Amino acid sequence: MANRELRSDAAANRDRIVEVARAELSRSNGAIAELKLHAVAKSAGVGQGTLYRHFPTREHLLAEVYRHELTQLVDAVAPLLAQHPPLEALTCWLDRLVAYARVKRGVMAAIEASAWQDLYSAHHHRLDDALGKLLDQGKAAGQVRAEVDATDVILLLGALSRIPESDWDTRAPTIVSVLVDGLRAR
Repeated sequence: MANRELRSDAAANRDRIVEVARAELSRSNGAIAELKLHAVAKSAGVGQGTLYRHFPTREHLLAEVYRHELTQLVDAVAPLLAQHPPLEALTCWLDRLVAYARVKRGVMAAIEASAWQDLYSAHHHRLDDALGKLLDQGKAAGQVRAEVDATDVILLLGALSRIPESDWDTRAPTIVSVLVDGLRAR
């Protein structure tokens, strides 16, 4: 379906399904077990047949939610840089990344390892490029340490995967705060 153009009503249905699934995953903190496809279809105002035409399996829907979230995260870079000084834009973006990471944890757990690897390898460069742009702007403004690159930050953000769900709301912002403090130019 990705290779052919969707009718406008079909595209609108697909977009609503993805948005409802994304909102439901965010509401449930990425708890995939709570994502009921019949409830997603109903909330999106479509029949189950429409949902399954677009997304034959839960895994397909979750993969599209991942792609959608990643696109929104990448697309946020330019507006953030236009509205804020570079280090503040980076901080705002990292806060969004933390919200994204919470949903992604559940998505990663639900998508088969081989499918996840394909999905990740096809899209991870977009995240690296977005983060690199933020870091480059911060370096140019003298706000970010010159020796830091996107890989360094992503490795440090790996700590998010170790946070128990019950501690997420308190520990994730602390990790971002410590990370940003460590990125500041000396």
